[in-house]
Amino acid sequence: MEAFLLVAAIVSACLSFVAASPIEKRELGGVLICNGANATGHCTHDVYAMDTCYNMTVEFIHNAATFAPDGENFYCFPYLYPCGGLCTSPTGCTFGSVDFNYTNKYNLSAIGWDKYIESFECHIRQPTDQISSY
Repeated sequence: MEAFLLVAAIVSACLSFVAASPIEKRELGGVLICNGANATGHCTHDVYAMDTCYNMTVEFIHNAATFAPDGENFYCFPYLYPCGGLCTSPTGCTFGSVDFNYTNKYNLSAIGWDKYIESFECHIRQPTDQISSY
């Protein structure tokens, strides 16, 4: 019986310590990128600065079926060209913005973009921003 009380006291102390620990907020700009749809294959999750262009790394250039921004108040534009490049496509060089609520963020192959993405840039959402959601 004493052993049971000792174990219960230790468990209780541990739980109160965990409950008292502050919850860490995620940083703005987290994006999950994977080769496969539905967060499969080779994946990376990094936090990216806003208003800065990033070239896709060798593992993901023209090979990123998952492009999933975290749930914070920001969105990203994937591009057909590298940072600093010139858009020469008559139909535009992005399909629009991707945010947490974007339907195909876990399957860019559904819109054919898993084979095109070369770079991206993220921005803080402003109250007046019109975000496309396909």
